[in-house]
Amino acid sequence: MKKLERMRMPEVTASVREGDRVFVPLGATEQHGPHGPYCTDTLLATAACERIAARIGGVVAPAVPYGLSGDHHGFPGIPYVSIATFTGIIQDLAKSLVAGGFSSVVFVNGHYSNVMAISAAISEVGDQIPGDALVFGFNYWDTLEPEQLAEYISPATGLHANVGETSATLAVDPDLVDMDSAVREFPEFPIPPTPSMVSSFFFTRSGMTRSVLDSGVWGDPTVATAEKGVVFLDQIAAAGSHFVETIEQLHKAYPRRSLQEFLKSH
Repeated sequence: MKKLERMRMPEVTASVREGDRVFVPLGATEQHGPHGPYCTDTLLATAACERIAARIGGVVAPAVPYGLSGDHHGFPGIPYVSIATFTGIIQDLAKSLVAGGFSSVVFVNGHYSNVMAISAAISEVGDQIPGDALVFGFNYWDTLEPEQLAEYISPATGLHANVGETSATLAVDPDLVDMDSAVREFPEFPIPPTPSMVSSFFFTRSGMTRSVLDSGVWGDPTVATAEKGVVFLDQIAAAGSHFVETIEQLHKAYPRRSLQEFLKSH
């Protein structure tokens, strides 16, 4: 598996000539309860990229470790950037990596709130991407089958620092997790939250996660294990690989169409 920051120029040159795609992990630096590290989202986005690249090929770029973590304002030491800054980072990386010769740029997101900016950033820059190069992004968990997703991250199993994220972190780097400090917490919503309800509620102002959660945990990480994490990461790698190849096939099947082509054929 190729890591861009560890490659020398002849290796990158060969990779570009071979038509490699490049994966860019998008994360955040924010609390994950008393037991989990602030790097959880970045760590897992990177782990997803590395495992997908190992299956279908590609280069893994250094991760973006800051994201839209304003909803965690109120917990200690939370760094975050604005939507404008985050959008600009995505767009600059997309344009520069394509200009550097990579065949496609795949942003793999590990922090839910980042979704506010990722799709908008890519859609705005899409017309500036030359030739057959492709830029797209996705949340690594969204590629899972419904039953796998329900076990990994969901209203039932928790949406933050839960069994899924904690188990996956244990599988990647167990020294970062203090299971003796793990606590169980679920917010007491009047009705079970749907994804749209979560977005509409948590994206209204900064500090919403702090308003709802005392420990910073949404779920039950006390039942997490590294063995579960290995299973989750294998599922994420398989589903993510299939997703990336499918999106690439779709873009080949449906290339760009211009107004001039329409006028000529009608």
